[in-house]
Amino acid sequence: MKGLTKLRSNLKTGFSDFDEYRDCIQELIINEKLYVMEKYIHHKHITCLEHSFSVSYTSFILCRRLGLDFRSAARGGLLHDFFLYDWHTTKPEKGLHGFTHPSAALENAGKYFILNDVEKDIIVKHMWPLTVKLPRYTESFVVAFADKYCALFEIIIPRSAIARKDCLKTLMITNHN
Repeated sequence: MKGLTKLRSNLKTGFSDFDEYRDCIQELIINEKLYVMEKYIHHKHITCLEHSFSVSYTSFILCRRLGLDFRSAARGGLLHDFFLYDWHTTKPEKGLHGFTHPSAALENAGKYFILNDVEKDIIVKHMWPLTVKLPRYTESFVVAFADKYCALFEIIIPRSAIARKDCLKTLMITNHN
């Protein structure tokens, strides 16, 4: 519990925000397969799992404040890069990673989790506008922009990403053990 309290205070949210976020993703964070993403570096020194937690939490906060489906945003954000390979060394059979990994992530997520239509759309369209089809739901746009926002901080401003990484690591450790 001490680790969760530290995470909540570092992310500058109230207990209700943090507890509600945790409730939204609980089914996902108890599944061991989610932690395979920890093996792969995504942006600079940030793993795919750390990036996905950042996108998920950012999307949750935005959608909650906008009165949108924050549960689907949190879950879809956490699974948006659930492609489960090192994209720096493994090349897709057809196309480039940026274009193909959303479909791979959706396929993998569908194997391990029950997804609603909003979550599916979030996962498969999070690379918009690179992927041509427009997101169908407002939550999908929020996650797509949160993904770019988090990636910007992870690549351009690594110190802030590392501080956030330490906070999110606490959440992962608390739930993984």
